[in-house]
Amino acid sequence: MVVFEVFVVPGADPSQILSEETRRETQAQVLTFAEAEKTGLRGLPDPEGKEVRVVLVNRRYLNWIHRSLEMSDAVSKFRVHELD
Repeated sequence: MVVFEVFVVPGADPSQILSEETRRETQAQVLTFAEAEKTGLRGLPDPEGKEVRVVLVNRRYLNWIHRSLEMSDAVSKFRVHELD
């Protein structure tokens, strides 16, 4: 499993960080920081008031999601965390 910590551009629509097709094809889960913590995901840094989304996806889709986030106008930056 791979976790992408995605920082949303101020004023951008967070639902636009990944296309519907990408989410469907990769089965990526896009969660708010609070939703991610409720699912048991711990250890992510405090977003410090910034709009953050957490994307959970199977490791085999790492490159696809990485490219999609790089191309998204709604993403200011992101970090990748690989889970064992």
